[in-house]
Amino acid sequence: MPVVLRLLGEVRAEIDGRPVDLGSPRQRCVLAALAVDVGQSVSVDRLAERVWGADAAPRTRATLHSYISRLRRALAEMDGVAIVRRTGSYALLAETVDLQRFRELCARARGADEVPLLTEALELWRGDALTGVDGEWVRAERERLEQERLAAEHDLVDARLRAGDGVELIVELSARAARHPLDERVAGQYLLALHRAGRTTDALEHYRQVRALLVEELGADPGTALQELHQQILAADPRLDSAPAAAVVPRQLPAAPSSFVGRLDALHCLDDATSAGTVVISAVSGAGGIGKTSLALHWAHANADRFPDGQLFADLHGFSPTSAPASPIEVLGGFLDALGVGRDRQPGDLDRRADLYRSLIADRRMLIVLDNAATADHVVPLLPGSPACTVLVTGRTRLASVIDRYGARHVPLDVLTRAEARALLAARLGDRRVGAEPGVTDELIELCGRFPLALAITARHAATRPRVPLAELAAELRELGLEVLDHDTDPTASLPAVLSWSLRHLTEQQRVVFALLAIAPGPDIDVPAAASLAGLSEANTRKTLRALEEHSLLDAHPHGRYAMHDLIRAYATTLAHDLPEPVRDAALERVVDFYLHTAHAADRLLSPHRPTLLIDPPADGTRPLAARGQPEGLAWLDAHHAHLLAAQAVAAGRDDHQAVCHLAWCLDSYYHRRGLCQGQLSTWTAALAAAEHLDDTAMRVRAHRNLGNTHSVLAQHDLAVEHLERALVLAEAVDDWRLQGLLHLTLANAWDRCEDHTKAFAHASRGLELHQNHGYHTGAVHGHLLVGWNAARMGDYSTAVEHCQAALDMYARNGGDADIPAAVQDCLGYVAHHTGHHHESVERYEQSIALRHRTGHTYMEALTLEAVGHPYIALGRHRQARAVWEQALKLYRQHGQDADADRMRHQLDDLDNTRRFA
Repeated sequence: MPVVLRLLGEVRAEIDGRPVDLGSPRQRCVLAALAVDVGQSVSVDRLAERVWGADAAPRTRATLHSYISRLRRALAEMDGVAIVRRTGSYALLAETVDLQRFRELCARARGADEVPLLTEALELWRGDALTGVDGEWVRAERERLEQERLAAEHDLVDARLRAGDGVELIVELSARAARHPLDERVAGQYLLALHRAGRTTDALEHYRQVRALLVEELGADPGTALQELHQQILAADPRLDSAPAAAVVPRQLPAAPSSFVGRLDALHCLDDATSAGTVVISAVSGAGGIGKTSLALHWAHANADRFPDGQLFADLHGFSPTSAPASPIEVLGGFLDALGVGRDRQPGDLDRRADLYRSLIADRRMLIVLDNAATADHVVPLLPGSPACTVLVTGRTRLASVIDRYGARHVPLDVLTRAEARALLAARLGDRRVGAEPGVTDELIELCGRFPLALAITARHAATRPRVPLAELAAELRELGLEVLDHDTDPTASLPAVLSWSLRHLTEQQRVVFALLAIAPGPDIDVPAAASLAGLSEANTRKTLRALEEHSLLDAHPHGRYAMHDLIRAYATTLAHDLPEPVRDAALERVVDFYLHTAHAADRLLSPHRPTLLIDPPADGTRPLAARGQPEGLAWLDAHHAHLLAAQAVAAGRDDHQAVCHLAWCLDSYYHRRGLCQGQLSTWTAALAAAEHLDDTAMRVRAHRNLGNTHSVLAQHDLAVEHLERALVLAEAVDDWRLQGLLHLTLANAWDRCEDHTKAFAHASRGLELHQNHGYHTGAVHGHLLVGWNAARMGDYSTAVEHCQAALDMYARNGGDADIPAAVQDCLGYVAHHTGHHHESVERYEQSIALRHRTGHTYMEALTLEAVGHPYIALGRHRQARAVWEQALKLYRQHGQDADADRMRHQLDDLDNTRRFA
């Protein structure tokens, strides 16, 4: 090599055999400290410790940088050699470090051509490693490298013995045996060489000496391997007389899957893991039927050439319908058979069999695939000790201890992407059939949840019934669900059966919680809700959820949420129906009460001045939450309103009519604040149906009133007035002045929205009168606001200002709805704009926007953003008008307010046209 850095002997650098001046011993030590990790970053602290010791003084950093600079100048003329600076570290880049070459040759020798490669590797040594430098690290590193050298020498002797040598090795082994009298590997090599040279008596005498020394020094007899060799020599075993047959190269991989698709991320992860250069274990986990075995076999076949010494495969039956999990000792027996060790020559106990297995595959480049593992106990005895081997484990559990103790790379497997699912169907059915019904194919993919086994079963149904349109298969899946994916006689072809095997390793409590989660309301669940569902403590619930996640039956999502794949949930639902009815009903009662009482507490924070709704105490075992302030309560409702809708549906299914009505009430302020009209429509429609079963006229009034208000917001005026007038009749029949006053104010809003301000003013005035007469300040404040607003809309601005001021004064004295100040500013902003005071109008609208934003009332914030655009235009501030209208448009779209969004879009278009032609 024209350019070389030497560590295996004197530390030096050469160009065409000419030494390069590397400076002082300390400076050369810096180079050695980088070269032993060539290509890798070595931190400044670690470099200083290697060169000066663990107690290196702070000033050594400056000296280190000085040494690095001098080394860079010394190495400048060496092509391909450089010291580079990285964040907080340095790295030596070089392709010709003798230590690196030594290790590469040793690694290559594990596959083939052992004798020439190991001979070449050992010829790189020119004496003791790291000669010419000193220090604590140097001495330790020198000893470690000497062990590598000794291992290579041993490997070379083994290779030569396998090739049939004997006499040629006696002198070398005699000296080595004298240097290492307690090394049983050296002793075994020397015994075999002596025996092959015809010196069997000397071999037996040397064994006697070694045995006596081991007993004297260590108090132990020789190990199994040396004892067995001794017995073979005594018996004149002919297998010792010449080179053994070539090592058996097992090829145990089952056939690769014929229609494997996608999984590029997982395949890349396996590729990355197996390039690490250490003992590599990859653990592929996922639900039953997710495609773990297919991934493992596809990758194994694609990379078989990387393992020239063979591939071992074992199905550990961790989740099997027909047998118990395979015992490690039986699996090892099969592996040893494959490696040429007959059953009659295998040790009888697990540890000795594992030792023999590891010895046989040591330094051999082999792939071991352990499929369908259930626990770490089934895997650990099968792990090799050699870094030349790669292990690929699949299982439904994550094998946490294998990851923790052995550094296994976790490769989680989820459902296919839509493109991958389509490719799988196309591979099974052909592009023409899949392409002929693209919409139906998409539906099949979604009905199968992109679950590989479900897609494979569906493809089988389609392939075996070629005349049946895919649309009919989709209809069967829609109607029958999991039943279509079952199989009466072949459990491996049945998704329910495959999923059922995952329950084998669950406790009874975990099975019950798994079943209950399937019928819990909402798309997912968090720990507090799950604790109420299960009737367990939060700590116990969290532990149970993690166990289900560990078994790939549950997925952890951000923000502490857990969810099931749709097909797993469908399977779990069948288990829930097998639970005793009292267990199932109690769980549903608890989880509904959890959502109801937590929502009720959040609602009280959002609307503390709204009339209090009396609800029954929660069921035993329910643990509702209590938000710590309005922002937290609003955030909880944002996160859980879908669960609350689902809880209402569960309550309706259980004929819990009060809970249906109470959930609608608890969600109403939230929906109003967020402008979620469809949610209001859904909850109050359900509440009205439930209220018909209750002896509670007030609740029926509330349901009609809130449905009317929602229809009004949705510009469905006739429906709005129908519900509101029905509510008013009911309120008058029971002579409830408060409900009557509230309904007149709601009617005022409805008539205002359809621009009939005369009727709106009349209803607002009547509502104000009822509330004032009975001293109900909260209702009177709203009455003043609506009277003022409709007066403003009719052009009576002085009356509008008078009532707005009255609303503010009453609010200041008695408190009330936190939205009042913002609503007053809206009205006064409208008055100011229409009386030509545009600057004042902008100021008032901006105050309102800030207040709305602070309370999270995003729907009203959108309306005010729209309103402030008009005084901006009047002031010629078109850019600001566009900005606020674009914000309003965004909020309208978020709320699903299509009519408002269309109006806003037209106003923006008109603004653009006005500016274009101005």
